[in-house]
This record gives sequence, C-alpha cells and structure tokens, in this order.
Amino acid sequence: MSGSARVLGVLGGMGPLAGATFMQRLTLLTPAERDQDHIPSILWSDPRVPDRTAARLAGGEDPLPWLLRGIAGLEAAGCGAIAIPCNTAHGWFEAMQEATSLPILHIVEAAADELLRLGITNGTVGLMATSGTLAMKLYQGRLAARGYECLVPAEEEMARLVMPAIELVKANRVADSYAPLAEIARRLVERGARAVVLGCTEIPLGIAAGPALPFPVADTIDALARASIAWAKPAG
Repeated sequence: MSGSARVLGVLGGMGPLAGATFMQRLTLLTPAERDQDHIPSILWSDPRVPDRTAARLAGGEDPLPWLLRGIAGLEAAGCGAIAIPCNTAHGWFEAMQEATSLPILHIVEAAADELLRLGITNGTVGLMATSGTLAMKLYQGRLAARGYECLVPAEEEMARLVMPAIELVKANRVADSYAPLAEIARRLVERGARAVVLGCTEIPLGIAAGPALPFPVADTIDALARASIAWAKPAG
C-alpha cells in the first residue's frame, strides 16, 4: 500500500469491545507482509452514544446526533469511507448516509456476502440480534432480496437468553455469555436454519469464548472487516 492509500473511518464504541475487536480482525484478515501493507484507519470510539435498542423500543435518547458527530469527525480526519461495527446503529443508516458524502459500508450487505462466502446461497438462515435490530427489520428485507428467509428467536428467548447475554458482553463478562448464545444458535439450526447470522457485534465475541459451533455462522464483525478490506484494496 502506498502512502496515498485510502483511509477507513470506523465509527465504534457501540460497544467498545466490539469496535476494538473489529480493528483487530481488520488487521488479521488483511493480506499483509509488513506494516505498510495494512489499511490506514481511524477508530472513533465513543461509548456515550445512547442505547440504540432503547431509542427504538422504549423512547430512549436519540443516538443520531452522536452518530453524526462521529461521522463528521471521521470525515474531517480525511477518511474515505466509514464502517460501523454496530448492527442496531444501522437503523439510522439513511440519515447517516444523507449527512456525509463518504460511502458507509452496510453491515447487513456485508453479512449477506459472508453467507455466500460460507457457501450458503439461499434458504432459511437463523438471525440472532438485539431486539431493536429485529424490530426494525434491518436484516429481513435486505436478506429476502438476496434469496434468504430469516428465522428469529422467540420473544421469550430474546428476553431470557439473547439480550441478557449481549449485556454480559458489554459488562466484560464475555465467557458467561457463551452458553445462552450457543443455545439459541443451536435451537435455530434445529428449527431449520442452514446457518446463523450473528447480527449483533457483541454476539460473535460471546460465541468465540467457547467451543466452535458445528454449523456455519456469519460473524458480522468479520463480515464488515472483509467488506472494508475490499473497499480499501479493490481487486485489480
């Protein structure tokens, strides 16, 4: 990579560990033999952004002004594109994209590309995500347009297992989150899912804390990292 290589902006902090892990995975997945082969990137990690699920489902504080502040900061820093390693934040994707001339890499499209990479070209896939992401149907429509049908956990499973596990990751109790997350993923496969999309960037962290699951999972942290690499190092 030359000194004029395009700079990736990362709008993180949602949560902080997910943003930090994205930077690590971006580095590890980049084909490189020396420092200069890696992707110039700037992480804007601001955990003060109000809770996205609470904003959508419980009348919580609007996160959009905080998101736009981060985007403006990354744009001013000279970034050429923005990656947001938070699925629920994509509920404000259109408003964020309208506020900047920079392309924002969409995490759901990246997840669909990851399913293709895993050999899952169509059919039913499980979707694990925050209640906010599911309520906003951030995945269902985009994946349907690409030949997939989403199977989601029951409301009781969301309340008892998925959301508490996500909160465990945010509280730095990552190992404790593995069992409930793995249980839901297994249930989705038993119900007919060919693969499971880990549609909250806390979920891959919990799943990575225990034994590997015996079926395909689309890790949205890795998916967004691969999309970022494709933007920074286009083929040809």
